[in-house]
Amino acid sequence: MSENIFSPGPSQNTVMDARKKIRQVPRNWTLLPPGDAALTRRTKAAGDHWIVKEKKGRRNYSKGVWAPKTTIEQIRKDLAAERSTEGFAKRKKAAAKRRIKIQAEYVDDFHGAVVTFLDFHPNHTQLSRQMASAVTQHATPVGSGTVARTKRIPIEHRAEAAVIAWMRHQTTGYDNMVVQRVKGKRREIRRKLAKRSKKLLSQYRLGEPVSPDCPLQIALTKTA
Repeated sequence: MSENIFSPGPSQNTVMDARKKIRQVPRNWTLLPPGDAALTRRTKAAGDHWIVKEKKGRRNYSKGVWAPKTTIEQIRKDLAAERSTEGFAKRKKAAAKRRIKIQAEYVDDFHGAVVTFLDFHPNHTQLSRQMASAVTQHATPVGSGTVARTKRIPIEHRAEAAVIAWMRHQTTGYDNMVVQRVKGKRREIRRKLAKRSKKLLSQYRLGEPVSPDCPLQIALTKTA
């Protein structure tokens, strides 16, 4: 953990460092909550600050940034002045259009990657498209936190992981399972369910007749 990154402390105006040592927040500092990226970025660049993150599971969530109150107030005032100009409004509108375009292109690319991974027999072409749309719709929204939003692995791997995750929730009883609080147990169950899902997909790749009671057929009927 970096020297200026902490976890929340046990009481108000306290934080905890990597060694579990509790530290009192300096006087005249205030907590800037997350949400305004520009304000947070400029506050960090302005000088002394403490970043607060809380770990839940495998992920770290921002709880804000402690910094001198006068610094945050001045930067907030400067930003408000910038954001009130016509030029800023135009840039913001252009940036929004770019984001929408990039997102639309990614959704198309991801949908294609899912179809490629499914690789269903021509007998199941329509089902392949329906399933790819369902998986894509679930996995690609900005801020969804799904594996489809990560850039750490190739899109082909993202598509595969998204399909298996979708099937785990839609075609198995995973969501209602009571999993023992034993290290590695949930991962073990996910591996077993993934193996079952891949076996199910193989039937569609071979073009075999599939029963209407097939869990995949039922799940897609519900999503439709």
